Amino acid sequence: MRKVLITGGAGFIGSTVASVLLDRGITPVVLDDLSKGRAEFVRNRVFYQGDIADAALLERIFTEHPDIDATVHCAARIIVPESVAKPLFYYRENVAKTVELLDALQRHGCTRVVFSSSASIYAPTPDAKVDESSAVEANSPYARTKLMMEQVLQDWTRGEGAEQQRVIALRYFNPIGADSQLRTGLQNLNPSHALGKLIEAHTYGTPFTVTGVDWPTRDGSGIRDYIHVQDLAEAHVAALLRFDEVIAPDAADRYRAINVGTGEGTTVRELVAAFEQAVGTELDVREAGPRPGDVIGCYASVDAARDLLGWAPQRTLAEGVADALAWRTKWAAELGVS
Repeated sequence: MRKVLITGGAGFIGSTVASVLLDRGITPVVLDDLSKGRAEFVRNRVFYQGDIADAALLERIFTEHPDIDATVHCAARIIVPESVAKPLFYYRENVAKTVELLDALQRHGCTRVVFSSSASIYAPTPDAKVDESSAVEANSPYARTKLMMEQVLQDWTRGEGAEQQRVIALRYFNPIGADSQLRTGLQNLNPSHALGKLIEAHTYGTPFTVTGVDWPTRDGSGIRDYIHVQDLAEAHVAALLRFDEVIAPDAADRYRAINVGTGEGTTVRELVAAFEQAVGTELDVREAGPRPGDVIGCYASVDAARDLLGWAPQRTLAEGVADALAWRTKWAAELGVS
């Protein structure tokens, strides 16, 4: 494999995937509109600024890089409360524009796609553990766009003239940490997810709120599968390198979903405890009801990822917290803020 197109490659996940590809001697070709991604994350990389639905831009990319072997599709809007407030915006950005992207990939014969999907599409289970056969029940517009994107991709592999089109969808959980060399990390100093709010509370001395304390978990708080972003990026690259083994070119079923996580559940309260241990101080922790679109959460069975991709997570929750803190310190210094 020589070159890989990464949509959303200036964002948190996509930029880390790009770094792992570079470490493996594979050239990432990044397409990002920089609405959320950062220009700093694509410095000295092959980069095109623009929209994934821009047919002329995609024509230019494939003309200038006819040796692109596959696409990693990371571009998406991802904020659950925002999706509740602006559902049409999310359906347009995530679903409609994916259709236009796939049309361009098909025209240019780029028939292998690794899709960054989401575990948010799963229905709750009694023990919160899910595998790839678990029922789906997307509970927010964001999650529904991910499920719809999977359905679009699956249909794309089955349509007329789709004999070579193949998709691996990686349903991943909650990424934390930063690139192992601190080349990239979260663009936002104060992200809305739980670890981001913990870092914000520690940095500014503000309260941290556990949103939802009556879930049927061991301590009442929601449960998640916090995977180090470096492990997640390596899973994407493993999918690329083993693509033809996972889905043979002549396979009858040319779509495969694979969970990527740690295989262990961590409640929000447990995340708070791990964070407090990492920083050596206690936070002001408060409680509130769930936000719009919140769900109990889940964690992954990762047997398929191990068997098909030869992949397993290597980094701990503590390492993810430590790397997130280190990145936040570095990024704040680069931005000149506290």
